[in-house]
Amino acid sequence: MTSLLLSACAALGMYFLLTHSTPRERGTNAARSSPWRTLNKRVHELLQQAGLEGVSPLQFFSASAVIGFLSMIPAAAIFGLGLSTLLIGGCAATMPAAIWRKRRAKARSIARESWPRFIEELRVLTGSVGRSIPQALLEVGLRGPVELRGAFQAAQREWSLTTDFERTIAVLKDRLADPTADATFETLLVATQVGGDIDSRLEALAEDRRQDLLGRKEADAKQAGARLARIFVILVPAGMALAGLSVGNGSAAYRSPIGQVLVSIGIALIIVCWLWASRIMRLPEPQRVFDR
Repeated sequence: MTSLLLSACAALGMYFLLTHSTPRERGTNAARSSPWRTLNKRVHELLQQAGLEGVSPLQFFSASAVIGFLSMIPAAAIFGLGLSTLLIGGCAATMPAAIWRKRRAKARSIARESWPRFIEELRVLTGSVGRSIPQALLEVGLRGPVELRGAFQAAQREWSLTTDFERTIAVLKDRLADPTADATFETLLVATQVGGDIDSRLEALAEDRRQDLLGRKEADAKQAGARLARIFVILVPAGMALAGLSVGNGSAAYRSPIGQVLVSIGIALIIVCWLWASRIMRLPEPQRVFDR
C-alpha cells in the first residue's frame, strides 16, 4: 500500500517538473505546444457543454486519477497487487468521464425536448409580436431550460458588446453544439441578412423536431429493460467476487498467479460486454452541418 502511495506522489511530482516552464520558455514553445492547446481548448468546450463550466481539464483529469488510485486500495486488499487491481483502477478512473457524458447527454435530451416549443415561440415573437430576430432569440433563450441558459447568457454578453448577430450566433453554436440549434440559428441569420419567409421555415423545422422527438422517446421506452439488465453485467460478477472471499482459500486464491489471470480475464470480459451493449443501444445522432 505504501509503495502505491509513493508511486502516485512520485508521478505527480514528475508531472509538475516536466510541465513547469518560465514565461520565456512558454513563449519559445508556443508554436510546438499548439496541438496541446487545441486539445485543451476542445476538452474545455466539452466540459462547458456538459455544464461543468468551472472545471478545468487539469482538474477533471486529476479527479479521474485520484478516483482510480483510491479504487485500487480496496481492490488491492481483495485481489492483491497485480494486473487485476490495475484494471479496476483504470475502470474507476473513467467514472468522471462517464458522469460527464451522462450530464452532456442529459443536457442534449433536455435541449431536444425544448426545441419545438423554442422554435414556436421564436416564430410567434418574430411574426405577430414583431420583435427583432436577435431580441426574440435572446428573450426566448434566457427563459429556456437551465441547461441552455449559460449559452444564451454568453450570447447576450456578446450581443451587448458588439451588436454583431453573426458573432452572437457563433457563440451559441460553440456553446450548444447541437444540430437543431445550428439549423435554427442559420435560418435566423439568413433571414436577418437577406430576408425571406422565416415563419414557414420555422414552422417546418418545429414540426420536424417534434417527429424526431417522438421517435426517440419510443426507442428509449423499448430499450428501458435492456438498460436495466446491463447494470447486472457489473453487479453480478462483483457480488460473486465478494462471495468468493468466504469460499475455500478466499483472498489467497485471488492472489495466486492463476487467480490473477482469471480475475483479469473476467474484468476484461465485463468491459467488453459493457462497451458492446452501450454501442448497440446507442441511438444515431444527427450530424452537425452548419457548425462552421
